[in-house]
Amino acid sequence: MDYKKAGVDIDAGNEFVQRIRTLVRSTFRPEVLTDIGGFAGLFRFDAKKYKDPVLVSGTDGVGTKLKIATLMGRHDTVGIDLVAMCVNDVAVCGAEPLFFLDYMAVGKLTVRQAEAIIAGIVEGCRQAGCALIGGETAEMPGFYPEGEYDLAGFAVGVVERERLIDGSRVRPGDVVIGLASTGLHSNGYSLARQVLLEQAGLPLSERMPGQTETLGEAFAEEIRAIAHITGGGLTENLPRVLPAGCRAVITRKAWTPPAIFGLIQSRGKVDDDEMTRVFNLGIGLVLVVAPDCASHVMRLAEDHGDQAFRIGVIEKGERGVRYA
Repeated sequence: MDYKKAGVDIDAGNEFVQRIRTLVRSTFRPEVLTDIGGFAGLFRFDAKKYKDPVLVSGTDGVGTKLKIATLMGRHDTVGIDLVAMCVNDVAVCGAEPLFFLDYMAVGKLTVRQAEAIIAGIVEGCRQAGCALIGGETAEMPGFYPEGEYDLAGFAVGVVERERLIDGSRVRPGDVVIGLASTGLHSNGYSLARQVLLEQAGLPLSERMPGQTETLGEAFAEEIRAIAHITGGGLTENLPRVLPAGCRAVITRKAWTPPAIFGLIQSRGKVDDDEMTRVFNLGIGLVLVVAPDCASHVMRLAEDHGDQAFRIGVIEKGERGVRYA
């Protein structure tokens, strides 16, 4: 017996590292001090650039969307989703993403598949402007079915303390602005797969109309809170950035969700409350702004390529979301 016969191919792992070396280097910022392959990633943080810097961190995964990637045999986009899930959580605090690390676990390492996954992570880091400075690829025979894997990521950013966006300045009367999502993102896929693939039997090749605008960062002095709408939808995520005594009133007719959500709801007979607790319903990011600045922030968002909707207001009440 040897390690390869037991299911772990060290040579394949070494080949994989060599193949992704150039890809990973393409994300490096000037602050990166290490190359790929070290025990740890080194990032020289220049504190002199800031008066009172606050480091902001976030971690997340892609979830069961990976099942879709495996069924379709396409693995070059889930890495973009992984970076977005982590970086958006950092960005909603007003922070600039600095660096990213990934964790990939597989049953058996397939170099081409793994390279495609990393290529997606690299593209996500390029879009976010952060450096991919490290990661871990764990080959775990017998733990995952052949061809399947799991992904997780970790991001660190920085923001001046005086520019930190934490929701503490939210007041009744503030306006809630929603920025359009590009579709399901990486949440609700367990329910979506059950309804569309296992129950309805729709082909994976079917293309659904939806928003095509990319998510952007429309930060301004007037923004008082930002919520990343992921698992839990508006119902669970928006209250996370509201102070005590403030409740969001959301107008359901203020925007039209992409068709994929209506299909899931009708085919699966999913009620409205469950839809709002599971999916983003077409709103990927929520900004809470002062009422006299709402129009300016919406124009700023649209100038950055985002589709913006005025979806509600803040009122006095128990912290939460009320739909009108």
